[in-house]
Amino acid sequence: MRRIEHIYRRRIPPLRVITPEVARLLAELSNEIGRQIGILIGRRGSIEFVIVGDQKALVIPDLSRDRTGILRLRGLRLVHTHLEGEPITEEDLTDLALLRLDLMVVLPLAENSYPGLAQSAHLLPQNRERKVWEIEPPSSLNKLTEIDFVKWIQSLEEEFQRGQRSIAVKGLGERAILLSVSQADRDGLESSMEELRELAESSGVQVVDAIIQRPQHLSSATLLGKGKLKELLVKCLQSGVDLIIFDQNLTPGQITSVSDRTELRVLDRTQLILDIFAQRAHTGEGKIQVELAQLKYLLPRLSKKTLAFSRLTGGIGGRGPGETKLEIDRRRVRDRIHLLEGELDKLRKRREQRRARRAKQGIPVLAIIGYTNAGKTTLFNLLTHSQFLVEDRLFATLDTATRRLRFPGNHEVVLTDTVGLIKDLPPDLMKAFRPTFDELKESDLLIHLVDMSSSSYEAHIQEVEKILLELGLDHLPRMLVFNKEDRLRQAEGEAICRKYGAISLSAHQPESLMKLLLTIERRLWQNNAPGALPVDKQSVLEIPDRHFLL
Repeated sequence: MRRIEHIYRRRIPPLRVITPEVARLLAELSNEIGRQIGILIGRRGSIEFVIVGDQKALVIPDLSRDRTGILRLRGLRLVHTHLEGEPITEEDLTDLALLRLDLMVVLPLAENSYPGLAQSAHLLPQNRERKVWEIEPPSSLNKLTEIDFVKWIQSLEEEFQRGQRSIAVKGLGERAILLSVSQADRDGLESSMEELRELAESSGVQVVDAIIQRPQHLSSATLLGKGKLKELLVKCLQSGVDLIIFDQNLTPGQITSVSDRTELRVLDRTQLILDIFAQRAHTGEGKIQVELAQLKYLLPRLSKKTLAFSRLTGGIGGRGPGETKLEIDRRRVRDRIHLLEGELDKLRKRREQRRARRAKQGIPVLAIIGYTNAGKTTLFNLLTHSQFLVEDRLFATLDTATRRLRFPGNHEVVLTDTVGLIKDLPPDLMKAFRPTFDELKESDLLIHLVDMSSSSYEAHIQEVEKILLELGLDHLPRMLVFNKEDRLRQAEGEAICRKYGAISLSAHQPESLMKLLLTIERRLWQNNAPGALPVDKQSVLEIPDRHFLL
């Protein structure tokens, strides 16, 4: 034990990977006790850890306090013995990748002999062959000791940084790798991954790569297996990425497990959507709804245990550990949730009062609903001469808007633009936006707008219908309208409309709105109101926009 403890007194010259004297000492001690012995050496040559394992393996201690940051290597190299003369193992390579070690060196020992050979492996920057690491063949220990380690490791890190800079795009924010781990069919996963890419880009994230894995068995701790995890970590290191976004919704334990094992920031689909909503909410009501959804998502994930400020009260009933920091955080979150729910309740009552006034006036209510990025706000702006933000990305606008729209014959309606819907909309977000969705219950007609240029328009229709069913709005009359007809051939667009019994338009072409206006008039007044005036198509065409738009 004393001889092993004295290894800490040794010092390796910074220019050398290992000295023959220290290698001999490790070999002698390892043969003497019949166990593997390893040392973790810092860049300055100091021995940071001495590890004693068993005959087959070592257990490396927690290195979380050492040099961190996915954009660089750990700053530690591991030199250890193999009692049976075996070369570098898969377990060694896993430690090399997951811990981002500078170098992995194995001293294969023959029985009771000095280590005449050594074998090393190191991680690789981006390369055409997509190799993760370089494994050197066993060679003389003297050859390894002659390497100028300082110059070698500086050159290696410079190559990593060059690869990271070549991927960086000026003006974009964080860089991320998208990951989908599921046993579903590949076509569905690819479609979902493409949507996740659009979500990430909409959030201001630069997507470096997207990976789909369909394992036979899902890991309960990390979803993906250890082999894929280390490949992912090396890819992040090569690309300068410190963020992983999962297409699946992860449990708090899975997020913690992946983050702890890789030292990367981990987001799931729900967190990404909540982040987008937080960026785009501008009205007071929208901000309250998003904050409420974020807090409800965060509450079960406050699981970090700490004794900081553990004893906050004194006297009788206050002795012992008291209220822990974790409990304080949870209590504050619950208090904030209670406060926000009260604010939303006040807003709900105001909405009910406005709806009651509209009901007394007998003005029909129309709402534009649909999948995100279907063009709802563009159509709303065109119909009402509004100037709300319009962008070709998911969830460009979140805040609902309401305007009056006047038709020929002194007919008026109230038109509402609603928040976009999406697959797997977070449950907490659905609950927080419930007052907004409740507004739709008073609608006389829902205009279901669909982007017919999207290859997934059928799935989008089904998803919106599914959400309406969950919200209890499936009983409301709906009108299916396809948007962006200018992006398809006319015959193709007409075929889609015939299939669904719908109409099509382009929100960028005002002349295409006539079919929509005529259909709305027919649905609201000609069919439902006895004695209503018949719709004169020619008269509608001749009325300028300012006469029927208010």
